[in-house]
Amino acid sequence: MASILFPLVQKIIRKGSLRLTLASGETHMVGDGTGETVAVRFADQQAEDAVARDPTLKLGEMYMEGRFILEQGDIYEFLSLVKQNTTNEVFDFRMAALLIGRIAWQQIKSRSPINRNKYNVAHHYDLSAKLFDLFLDEDWQYSCAYFNPPGISLYEAQLAKKRHITAKLLVEPGQKVLEIGSGWGGMAMYLAEAYPGLDVTGITLSEEQLKVSRERAAKRGLSDRVRFELQDYRYMSGKKFDRIVSVGMFEHVGIGDYGKFFRKVSELLDDNGVMLLHSIARPKPSFATNAFIEKYIFPGGYIPSIGETTPPLEKAGLLTRDVETLPMHYAYTLRHWRNRFVARKADAVALYDEKFFRMWEFYLAGSEMGFRWDELFIMQLQITKNQFAVPDNRNYIAEREAKLKEFEAGRAPLEKVTF
Repeated sequence: MASILFPLVQKIIRKGSLRLTLASGETHMVGDGTGETVAVRFADQQAEDAVARDPTLKLGEMYMEGRFILEQGDIYEFLSLVKQNTTNEVFDFRMAALLIGRIAWQQIKSRSPINRNKYNVAHHYDLSAKLFDLFLDEDWQYSCAYFNPPGISLYEAQLAKKRHITAKLLVEPGQKVLEIGSGWGGMAMYLAEAYPGLDVTGITLSEEQLKVSRERAAKRGLSDRVRFELQDYRYMSGKKFDRIVSVGMFEHVGIGDYGKFFRKVSELLDDNGVMLLHSIARPKPSFATNAFIEKYIFPGGYIPSIGETTPPLEKAGLLTRDVETLPMHYAYTLRHWRNRFVARKADAVALYDEKFFRMWEFYLAGSEMGFRWDELFIMQLQITKNQFAVPDNRNYIAEREAKLKEFEAGRAPLEKVTF
């Protein structure tokens, strides 16, 4: 039986070198022969046919199951080869119908009145803390680092990220700060230690993150001024905050809830307050999340464009006072994470299994590819309720970062989390 996949691969891969071994055992060289050869093999006909019908979902699934096998090169190199040939993609009515159906279903789910926030968060963030310890930096920062200057370590880049965000928040001692999506507590603790007298509240829907955050704060003697709560932002009320920060959480809000998110921010933010929103963004709307990521990694998530973010922000009566994009920093971050994760493969497999390891390797590789080749980036939006809450120039950012570096020089070292 003739392969339905091979003709598609031939039309797509024009540049580079791909050695493709089909389930039948036939081997073909595809591409123009340039660059390092990537060699792949299908273990069975069903796997080959599945990828031909629905590559967006099934390629990752077949890799997870060990039925799409890399014999030379790694999964990132294969995905990168495909992405560099995207101008040669072939229109397929069946695949187009699949995409339209997925867009429609995700749009419907994102507007459902049923609150699945806690379930969606638990799916990813309530995995064993030992898993994240395999690849994150010493402060467990699970969001894009800031490699400024270039070439610094992952830990230094995550520290630079916290410093940059804090400078834009224009924090002053004694203020009340809310962090929406507090992760494992690193950002909140940095703020509290940098500005004595600060009162910081971090909220999360992850019970695992909550436990680790509270333990870390207690060990650093911060429990009296840094509190972490298991709390959905949508149900907070009765409080006002001078500063609000959200790092790497907005991607989980869902496109149908942007209006609710910014209305709640407007309700919680003091009239002279400042918010800093740090989120992955895309160059234009896509209306749906990658099928593999939606099913296995971040259910309910969506990466917005700046153009999708600002209208609900403005309707909520908020002002965008500063916009900065970080175009390649997440690609660098993901490269560090993936290299560290792969280096600890034996530990990851012992913690879960081979299938789980390949699922996360595919997720990290695919995400890195997205920032390198699909023009994804980080947006940092500084948000206020009035135009006089922040200076009329950006000089204060560098000035505040310089002072924060002085604080960091005398800060007690972070303790390793123990399990």
